[in-house]
Amino acid sequence: MYPEHTPHVPAQRAVEVHQPTPYPPVVPVSAPVAPVQPNAVPAVASIVLPDGRIVTGYAINPAQPEPVAAKPAVSRTAVNVAVGGAGFLAVCGGLVLLTSFIAALTAFITQLITLAAVIFGGWIAVQILGTRGHQGGGTTVNIRKAVIKRNHFRS
Repeated sequence: MYPEHTPHVPAQRAVEVHQPTPYPPVVPVSAPVAPVQPNAVPAVASIVLPDGRIVTGYAINPAQPEPVAAKPAVSRTAVNVAVGGAGFLAVCGGLVLLTSFIAALTAFITQLITLAAVIFGGWIAVQILGTRGHQGGGTTVNIRKAVIKRNHFRS
């Protein structure tokens, strides 16, 4: 703690020594032992052996096994398989519904395109066929005033 070249000497302290005080040993006070009667007198059983002798004694209760922890009614594996199967069926059902929706949407769009083609084609047919049978429409050229010369009109 102090360097060697320092002329400092640690202070001396007075040391007190404490001696433990022994306790006297504890002697248990023994109470007088009194015979105690059991609460119930066990039943005496008599057995007659095949040779005619009678054996009498106290009945011994068979040892009861330890209670087994209650097992669940359904095993965890069965529950996991059932939940997994339900999830798989839900996914398959969702995919079937998605496929049906896509097919119905495709059919709807196809019908819209067909309807537009029929309407537009009908309009074009009315435009083309309507002018041939009807003379009131179109451009009227007054030939009496116009002079036609090599595909040029002059008035």
